[in-house]
Amino acid sequence: MAKHFKPAFILFVILTVLTGVIYPAVVTGLAQLLFPNQANGSLITGSNGKTTGSSLIGQPFSNPGHFWGRPSATGPFPYNAGASSGSNLGPTNPALVDAVKARIETLKAADPDNKAPIPVDLITASGSGLDPHISPAAADYQISRVAKARKIAPAKLSELVQAHTEARQWGLFGEPRVNVLTLNLALDAMH
Repeated sequence: MAKHFKPAFILFVILTVLTGVIYPAVVTGLAQLLFPNQANGSLITGSNGKTTGSSLIGQPFSNPGHFWGRPSATGPFPYNAGASSGSNLGPTNPALVDAVKARIETLKAADPDNKAPIPVDLITASGSGLDPHISPAAADYQISRVAKARKIAPAKLSELVQAHTEARQWGLFGEPRVNVLTLNLALDAMH
């Protein structure tokens, strides 16, 4: 048994150094070299020079003068990156039905004159609960509320939404989308 211990220990040390030190160092170095923004969390810096968030994780906005993102299903607080997951509530679950009804009422109360259909991504959480994007339709739905709160012409906000609408990735994957944080930062920079 003792004669097997030495080669096993040597192999353990070699594999630990290889997979626990060398490999992570190479991957981290390549990531920093080739994709430095993504490797550092895709952080967004505001006009004041402070980091305001990540373009990959949604943030809560509730001020009528900002565009609101997709609801978050994370706990114990919204957009908690340490608790990323869906709500696991099925379409017939009364808790989901109640949550959707409450979100609809919140949107209607914030803009009672808006009679347009509410886009589904404004009342349902994404699979991760952290989605930073909304559909262009969800952004368009909110233009009248934001315009009233900020006293800005809706046409000007529509142009801002268009300017911040990202196309499908490589023209093929996903859907057009609007990053709520970058849109709100641009909105704040207007004033």
